[in-house]
Amino acid sequence: MSDVGTMVSRMALDLLDLLPAEWRDVMKPHLDLDATAKLSAFVEHAYATETVYPPQEDLFTAFRLTSPAHTRVLILGQDPYFKPGQAHGLSFSVRPGVTVPPSLRNVYKELEDDLGVSRPKNGDLTPWASQGVLMLNAVLTVGVKPGSHANKGWEAFTDAAIKAVNDSPYRVVFVLWGAYARKKAALVTNSHHVVLEAGHPSPMNPAGFLGSKPFSKIKAALLESGRGEITWS
Repeated sequence: MSDVGTMVSRMALDLLDLLPAEWRDVMKPHLDLDATAKLSAFVEHAYATETVYPPQEDLFTAFRLTSPAHTRVLILGQDPYFKPGQAHGLSFSVRPGVTVPPSLRNVYKELEDDLGVSRPKNGDLTPWASQGVLMLNAVLTVGVKPGSHANKGWEAFTDAAIKAVNDSPYRVVFVLWGAYARKKAALVTNSHHVVLEAGHPSPMNPAGFLGSKPFSKIKAALLESGRGEITWS
């Protein structure tokens, strides 16, 4: 038996069991259960043997805070922050008291330039999540190097979440920043949804994000469909 097979056979962690029931119900039809079991084994082994971010209790924060039925906006990141104390289960977000990362500073700058909203004093985006903004990373764990948990199965798992949101009968605005996220546009097939694409907000990206006005476009799309506004402040 392979190492992965051995891990699966003695696996205690089950990612589907950790998901809130509402998400489990809508994602399961889009998942390969054998592949999900192998991913569960990888995640369990990683948390047991290496430094992993976010902490395991924060792994599914985005799903806990934003249910499928209440998802109005999906903001997709690539993988979690990889420095201690940063990642807490929401893409681009950090807890209060943690220095706002450069990418999020640019998001705040664009928010101010676009809607005139003063820049928040911290980087905690939990209030956005509570209003139906699903802040999802394509890969939900990382080690001490960026991208270290890519191609381990997370991509198929989070694709299932995107497909589940695509199944929603209500309009959702999919916000895809950067080349990696923009590849996921092909998963959004229902015409009543809106897809907004732009460059990544990282300062390493010299063009393509600042000036893209995503927040006013989100506002217009939600109001047009009767789904209300997000309070970004």
